[in-house]
Amino acid sequence: MSDLWLYALLLAVVIVLALAFYAGKLLKQVAQLKQQQAQAKIKQQQALNKHDRKIFDSVLLITRAMQQEQCEFDEGCWRLSVLLSSLKTVTEVTSKFPGIYTLYEEIKGFAIRDARKALTKKERMREDYQRMKALNEMHDKVVADLDVLHQFTSEQLTRLAA
Repeated sequence: MSDLWLYALLLAVVIVLALAFYAGKLLKQVAQLKQQQAQAKIKQQQALNKHDRKIFDSVLLITRAMQQEQCEFDEGCWRLSVLLSSLKTVTEVTSKFPGIYTLYEEIKGFAIRDARKALTKKERMREDYQRMKALNEMHDKVVADLDVLHQFTSEQLTRLAA
């Protein structure tokens, strides 16, 4: 009878060792999976930062051109609005630059390129009048936003470079 208990105990030890080995193997796989996920997350964040760095470089260039009056405000606001909307790591930019976005909202429905050429002279003049009116109303707010945007963009580029 003691041999039977010895064999049962030996079998139990073998089963426990096999289960412990299997559990260790599973824990190692979980650790590797967590490490791979962390690396993937880091790579994704780096890709988002790279994307935003390019966007902020363009925003800074357009902002400087607008400040130096080398770029029309309506075109600059259009481009800035589209660029800022494509940021991946920063949100809520619309509320930070209300002048730029308000002017963009005023002019975004106007015809451009071939669609503008297809307009009658009277329709083009009406759109030009509305555009000039919006530019005059929003000029000071856009100028103020440009200073804030320049500072914001410079800070973001510094943050992304770190």
